[in-house]
Amino acid sequence: MQGYRNLLDFSEWCKNKGVKVLTAFGFSTENWNRTPEEVNYLMKLLEKCLIDNLDKYNKEGTKVRVIGQKDKLPESLKKAIEITEESTKNNSELFLNLAISYGGKWDILNAVKKIIEDKIPEEKIDEKLFESYLSTAGLPNPDFIIRAGGEKRLSNFVLWQAAYAELFFSPKLWPDFSEKD
Repeated sequence: MQGYRNLLDFSEWCKNKGVKVLTAFGFSTENWNRTPEEVNYLMKLLEKCLIDNLDKYNKEGTKVRVIGQKDKLPESLKKAIEITEESTKNNSELFLNLAISYGGKWDILNAVKKIIEDKIPEEKIDEKLFESYLSTAGLPNPDFIIRAGGEKRLSNFVLWQAAYAELFFSPKLWPDFSEKD
C-alpha cells in the first residue's frame, strides 16, 4: 500500500516538474511465480488502489492506462481497470501508465505476433511500425528510468522503449523514495 501511495506522490512531483508521461511497474510477468497467496494479495491491492484513487486521478487530471496481459488478471481487477480507464480517458495533465502483468519480452513478442497476424509484409516492417504494435504505442519512449531497491538492471521493464533512456539506480526501496531523491 505504501508503494502505491508513493507512486501517487511521485506522480504529483513529476507533474509539477513538467513530466507528461509516467510509466510504473505494478506487477511484472515474473511476479506470477510468487505464491498464490501473495499474488492474490497483490491483485486485490491493485484493484483497491485503482478504485480508491479514482477521484484523485480525476481531480488532478491524470489519465490512467494499464499496459500488460490484462487477460491473465482476475475479473474484479479487469473491471476496476475498465472503470478507471473509462473515467480518466479525457484527462490530460499527466498520462500514468501502470504496467500490470507486464514484461518487456512479452511486449516485444506480442508485437511480433500481432504483426504476423495482420500479415504485414516484411518490407513494410520498420521501427516506427513495430513501435505501433507495442503496448505503449502512441506514447513517447522514456527519457529517464528510475530503478529503486538497489538492483542495477531493467528487470524486463520497457526493454525496446528504454533503448536510449538515461538510467538512475537508487539503493532506496520504492516506498522510501522521496522527492529529494
